Amino acid sequence: MARRKLPRPTDAEIEILRALWERGPSTVREVQEFIEQSRMTGYTTVLKFLQIVTEKGLVRRDESSRAHVYEPACTEEETQRQLVGDLLERAFGGSTMKLVMQALDAKRASPAELAQIRKVVEEQERRKGA
Repeated sequence: MARRKLPRPTDAEIEILRALWERGPSTVREVQEFIEQSRMTGYTTVLKFLQIVTEKGLVRRDESSRAHVYEPACTEEETQRQLVGDLLERAFGGSTMKLVMQALDAKRASPAELAQIRKVVEEQERRKGA
């Protein structure tokens, strides 16, 4: 079954999603405390963003208890795959090679990351050959 395409999250919305991916289901206060580890933010600001991402379908809200609990509608990997796919088409004309080359040029990969990249490439080649 094809998964519906969700709207592209803004940077602030990704910050909310990252908190939920790392913490798991959380209240507004818990998301705020997580974000405040890197920068100050107000409770009402976090609440507003959680309401926005819920309306967009990026997050689900459990209203069964007094403090609502929020959880991401998609996994981090699913969201990353959608964002990369969108970037691949918009900025790189669908060229995976151009995307990978720019990613490797933008930030030096560690030896462990390069080994993992090689492994993924080898797996792709095996699948294509089968």
